[in-house]
Amino acid sequence: MLARGRAPLPGAGARLARGPRGADILQRSSLLRKGPPAVTTPEETPGATPSRPGRPVPEGPPPAAPAAITRIFSGMQPSGELHIGNWLGALANWVALQDRHPCIFSIVDLHAITQDYDPAEMPARIRDMALGWLAAGIDPERSIVFVQSAVPEHAELAWIFNTLVPLGLLERMTQFKDKAKNQPENVNAGLLTYPLLQAADIAIYKADGVPVGEDQVQHLEMARDAVRKFNNRYGEVFPEPQPILSPARKVLGLDGERKMSKSLDNQIGLNDSPEVVWARLAPAKTDVRRKKRTDPGVPEDCNIFAWHGFFSSPEERAWAAEGCRTAGIGCRDCKQVVAKNIDAALAPMRERRAELERHPGRVDEILAAGAAALRPIAQATMEEVREKMGLDARVRYASTAGSGR
Repeated sequence: MLARGRAPLPGAGARLARGPRGADILQRSSLLRKGPPAVTTPEETPGATPSRPGRPVPEGPPPAAPAAITRIFSGMQPSGELHIGNWLGALANWVALQDRHPCIFSIVDLHAITQDYDPAEMPARIRDMALGWLAAGIDPERSIVFVQSAVPEHAELAWIFNTLVPLGLLERMTQFKDKAKNQPENVNAGLLTYPLLQAADIAIYKADGVPVGEDQVQHLEMARDAVRKFNNRYGEVFPEPQPILSPARKVLGLDGERKMSKSLDNQIGLNDSPEVVWARLAPAKTDVRRKKRTDPGVPEDCNIFAWHGFFSSPEERAWAAEGCRTAGIGCRDCKQVVAKNIDAALAPMRERRAELERHPGRVDEILAAGAAALRPIAQATMEEVREKMGLDARVRYASTAGSGR
């Protein structure tokens, strides 16, 4: 039995049947039913058999969700091209979790408008992100994928959480301070209350598991606090969501100093060709000790060696570590192996994306079907919330007939 009266997620057939052409949306392409590209986690499984050199290494055990978790929610802003930092930090985790739990994944466009943006570009950004997710292995037969603004109850519940959380807590949020510093001419109220919309995104579906990176843990604590305050004041409605941390908690970019980001131009895109991957990786920063080919280095201080931990076999990592310490190999040699392995992981994603792009209406159908499946769940949650709060449905839906208006 689902806790707190949660409505079950619709089955895949029921979800897709709501789309214009029903459940045949994905059946037309065998490419979209292939398994996700593999990637390693930093910690190896004891006794695991390494992959052949040049091929993606099968991932180790995915991050374990607490046993009690029954529904997962996560989202991402449509902020531009997806890159391997997104894959390692979030998407690989999502792909693994959808085999174990009912999952809801949202393109959170309402969050994106807290920053300056071009309205004419937003539809393409949303669609591009959906393409990237599906290419990376998010499967709408096993997970629900939708656009946040297509379910207006998110914003309604966020306003209710606004009435519960003290202003001081919001002002102390680290990400608010950082974003306000980065866009001083647009410190809007949405930046301040951003965590409460995140809380609503999770709570509207009574999700109890949230895959997050280190930089989002504070926001999830705010979400837990918001639902706790609601439950204490009005009565039990929401579960307190638990964090599911990604193994790759922070992925540095090509500069080796800052988190990978398109805005910092330190990324490798998930749709990059082998030539582009190498062109971007070749000049990437390595251990500063290796000024010359004959200088030994410390692999643990090299960002490219860290990438070996995600994309290379144990033998290749051992080869790179020994070669770095003894100057037996150059940084270029090390990078060439990483580039080969990155491309092996990206190739299936490029293939699936190309197939999706040959059928441009398919992504729109998947997003529409996802929103249609979730609206009844969100509406049921809000009916429960309003009832607990004394916001009487008889008043809201009373007929005005005979009122003289």
